[in-house]
Amino acid sequence: MVHKASGEWRGWRAAAEEALYGPGGFYRRPEGPAGHFRTSVHASPLFAAAVARLLCRVDEALGRPAELAFVDMAAGRGELAAGVLDALPPDVAARARPYAVEIARRPEGLDPRVEWLGEPPKGITGLLFANEWLDNVPVEVAEVGPDGVPRLVLVREDGTERLGEPVAGAQARWLERWWPLSREGARAEIGIPRDTAWADAVATVGRGLAVAVDYAHHADARPPFGTLTGFRSGRETAPVPDGSCDITAHVALDACALPGARLLTQRTALRALGITGARPPLTLASTDPTAYVHALAQAGAAAELNAPGGLGDFGWLLQPVGMPDAYLGDLLGKLLVDVPDHEEH
Repeated sequence: MVHKASGEWRGWRAAAEEALYGPGGFYRRPEGPAGHFRTSVHASPLFAAAVARLLCRVDEALGRPAELAFVDMAAGRGELAAGVLDALPPDVAARARPYAVEIARRPEGLDPRVEWLGEPPKGITGLLFANEWLDNVPVEVAEVGPDGVPRLVLVREDGTERLGEPVAGAQARWLERWWPLSREGARAEIGIPRDTAWADAVATVGRGLAVAVDYAHHADARPPFGTLTGFRSGRETAPVPDGSCDITAHVALDACALPGARLLTQRTALRALGITGARPPLTLASTDPTAYVHALAQAGAAAELNAPGGLGDFGWLLQPVGMPDAYLGDLLGKLLVDVPDHEEH
């Protein structure tokens, strides 16, 4: 629990930074993110299997390097890194070097092959994968006041808010370009820290692919009142910057994208990676009941990962690095082959 004076007014970025990552912050807690909310990683091992397939495709496109890096950004307790390693074919696993990047201490029992770091390694060849990282990069919140001017929202430790100074400089330019506000009460999260964090992460990749997966929105459909919220013990709650809950906001992934990037929905990406949610044929129930029950359970888990209005609507931002221009087109050609109703942007 953080202990800032409850009467001190601060911008949301500073308040959330301390509440999440300070000495007594939410992400320092021993139970980890899985103790409070369910990501795609926690929903089913199928997600790690799909990421492992993507890593194999990147490996092929890179010419099967002697060392193939997999970087799990904001790794929680290393669940994705360990799951990907387990799902790789033996020949790829033998060359794989997995990294888990997280501010918390290394959890007990994690596969010893997973290297635990506080920052991503530099110059990797392989895949950097950031699942639900950018939504927890704190940002300032802006709101249009009665005078029609977008102003920074200030907050106290108990969650009470008031409007501060007008948004100016680079923040005002970002709003004008990516999330224009006009009517009184309209709100936005100013995504500059996320744009910068993503660019810095991409810069650590020497050759390969960087992928960000997150709650997302795009310029043609920004939420009119922002998305700032909290999570505690599996339930959505008011965002209170006292260290007792997660504080998150959806990501303007289109603003984060660097030249050459591509945006997809999770549903499109996972279906192309073999996670379709298709039910097994009923004939299997009579010929092999055990296999049918297993396949039915797998279909249910896949359906959750692909669900409209849920995890399936997450955005995937794919950024190739150090590769020819045709690389991403070739990779996406493999990703999107025979997938109906493409939803890429």
